[in-house]
Amino acid sequence: MERRDFLKATALSAIAISASGFIGFNGKNYVGDCETTTDVLGPFYRPDSPVRKNLVIKGEKGNPIELSGKILHNDCATPYKNAKIELWHCDGNGVYDNESANFRYRGTTYSDNQGNYSFKSILPVPYGNGENFRPAHFHLMITAAGYQPLVTQLYFTGDPWLAKDSGSSSPTAKRRILEVTNLKNGAKKVVYNVGMSKKLVVDPPIMGLLAGVYIDEKNVSNSKELLIKDHQLWVKNEPFGINLEYVGDNTFQKSGVPVESYFVVFEMLHYGALKMTTTSIDNKGKKRITVWMRKQ
Repeated sequence: MERRDFLKATALSAIAISASGFIGFNGKNYVGDCETTTDVLGPFYRPDSPVRKNLVIKGEKGNPIELSGKILHNDCATPYKNAKIELWHCDGNGVYDNESANFRYRGTTYSDNQGNYSFKSILPVPYGNGENFRPAHFHLMITAAGYQPLVTQLYFTGDPWLAKDSGSSSPTAKRRILEVTNLKNGAKKVVYNVGMSKKLVVDPPIMGLLAGVYIDEKNVSNSKELLIKDHQLWVKNEPFGINLEYVGDNTFQKSGVPVESYFVVFEMLHYGALKMTTTSIDNKGKKRITVWMRKQ
């Protein structure tokens, strides 16, 4: 896939979310201790990547780098044992392996008894064209029983594209811009510690990317409008509307009801398209699933 096509496909994949039980939104930004932030899962995540810590491919270009850190419970102190950590990123040409059985620059590891994890790979590069580039970044997904899955992107200090990118320039991304340390052997190192959370809160300035009018795939005369009100996502529905709460994995549930009764799942597609699938159960116990595409 060409860089310009991939850039279009991932334009909506950087939706920042606060993921810490100690964080509050003060009207301008998030404040608190042990902040960890995450992004809604983008279009090129591949499940079942091989269990391996070393992603380096012999003969491929790229500067070696080690990513390490700790996975912690939501008290920000107790190590989390056996959390699943998935890493993926582009190669030295800005291209992701989305199809091959080799899962190039994709891997899975698990935290040890002290919560430690590490990967060896190469430093990814920015990709895009003209004045529209994404800064270099790692993707991480952390899955730990008892907590919502955490999906995040990590950036690197000194990247000239940080200030121009909506994901890396968000206030919630500050602690995910990592200091790159040069090691004696010529390699580089970055450290990222993760505090897990039972509930994720969507960052209001970035959540607006989900707002808009969605059209029923099977009935184009049927539409839904999503809007932001009081820093929350709502489905417009006279006279009151439906308040949606984020529950992880790109999924929102109707506030105040069990998640299986009414939930919404967003999926980032190619070229910036956004799909929304709503699932609801009526008074007779009948399940209804509707697929919507956001109006461009």
